Amino acid sequence: MPDKKSDIGLIGLAVMGQNLVLNMADHGYQVSVYNRTTSKTDAFIAENKEKEPSAERVLGFAELKDFVDSIASPRKIVLLVKSTAVLPDDRDAVDATIDGLKPLLDKGDIIIDGGNSNWNATIRRENALTAEGFEFIGTGVSGGELGARFGPSLMPGGSAKAWESLRPIWEAIAAKVDPVTGKPYEDYKKGVPITEGETCTTHIGADGAGHYVKMVHNGIEYIDMQLICEAYQVMKDLLGMKPDAMSKVFGTWNEGLLDSFLVEITTDILQQKDPVDPNRFFVDIVLDAAGQKGTGKWTSTSALDLGIPANAIAEAVFARCLSAIKEERVAASKVLKGPDAPAVTEGKEELIAAIHDALYSSKICAYAQGFQLMTEAQNEYGWKLDFAEIAKIFRGGCIIRARFLQKITEAYQNNPGLQNLMLDPFFTDELHRCQQNWRKVVSLAVLHGVPTPAFSSALAYFDGYRSAVVPANLLQAQRDYFGAHTYERTDQPRGKKFHVDWPVEGRPQEEA
Repeated sequence: MPDKKSDIGLIGLAVMGQNLVLNMADHGYQVSVYNRTTSKTDAFIAENKEKEPSAERVLGFAELKDFVDSIASPRKIVLLVKSTAVLPDDRDAVDATIDGLKPLLDKGDIIIDGGNSNWNATIRRENALTAEGFEFIGTGVSGGELGARFGPSLMPGGSAKAWESLRPIWEAIAAKVDPVTGKPYEDYKKGVPITEGETCTTHIGADGAGHYVKMVHNGIEYIDMQLICEAYQVMKDLLGMKPDAMSKVFGTWNEGLLDSFLVEITTDILQQKDPVDPNRFFVDIVLDAAGQKGTGKWTSTSALDLGIPANAIAEAVFARCLSAIKEERVAASKVLKGPDAPAVTEGKEELIAAIHDALYSSKICAYAQGFQLMTEAQNEYGWKLDFAEIAKIFRGGCIIRARFLQKITEAYQNNPGLQNLMLDPFFTDELHRCQQNWRKVVSLAVLHGVPTPAFSSALAYFDGYRSAVVPANLLQAQRDYFGAHTYERTDQPRGKKFHVDWPVEGRPQEEA
């Protein structure tokens, strides 16, 4: 047993766990680590002993009891094990790990679940552990391998007391951004730990709030990626552009309003050659069947449960589902024919500019849907969410980090009670400025048979939200007709219900 107790412990040495450990060690923290497979712990320690100077602050343990005993009180133990729990009473590897830890812990010790757990399971776990005298934090961790290693966006939910104990470590290892521009610092590229700037973590709220916000982040990530893919497909199918030419377009876009991590990596991907055959582009040999881990579906399901119109986010999930039935699509392509529309040969630069505006406008709607969903969730679960702070911690480290998150931060700072992001003056003006190009791209895509479900769905959301009258009056009349579900009248106060005594044969009485 080492003379000095560790500042924190971590269980689960997959890639994310390993990188988070090295990040904490870089910032001067001594970290104890444990993995169910001891050989993985030994390999991690041995591999980093020479190449990572800070690895001397990482201590590996083969026995869970020795691991727990090595950590200073109140113990802080991070779990990075795969979660599968969806319903509150589902039990999985996170629960099994917690059950193994509890007999070894003291009252007041803190368990931190850093996996992609469902917020319902997090609420259950916190309630159970609090009742036994322990503390529990469910924290979103976003940024992938690179983020975990050099600065993720961290979204902790739990008691304020537990957060204050974890806070110094989380603030140290989180991504940092310039406080004025919101641009992430990338000193890690110089081999220097990032210590200055605004840190990309904050206490999100009680119990499952952190994991819920991380889930919404992932839902926005789904739609953000789908929108970029649709911009790519429109350029490919309508303009006949090659990957390297599209890479230059995305690279230019990344220097302006669309500056973001996802646009940046798209620029890199599109210019990458196939490692097997350098005469081909890498993207052209990747099978068009997307995978998913479920958080986008959770976001869409939660939106349905709470009655929030996050239709663009749901379309991004359905687009992945459609992509997955590759064999069916190949067979259908030989039977179902679309329009014989020629490629667009004139006004290429104008159309590229229009695609930019369609992507930008749709992106605004995607974030509006995500924040609208979080607004309703706080009412449902009794949380108090600070949307300006949430936007701030999305500016660095996470997958959806983007320049315009600074504008989202400012929107909620200026109006904490903002009902919808589209109603902020800056975003209202941007949508008005871009909407004709947006409509042009969607129209051309439809005329040429190019599927753009996310562009189209986001535009439908914009048009529906700005409509004072929608055809739900007819829908509600239909419901009253066949099911006596009642209706409200435009000439009476809201909440007052009426019913027409429809004839048994289902037709209104003729006037005499």
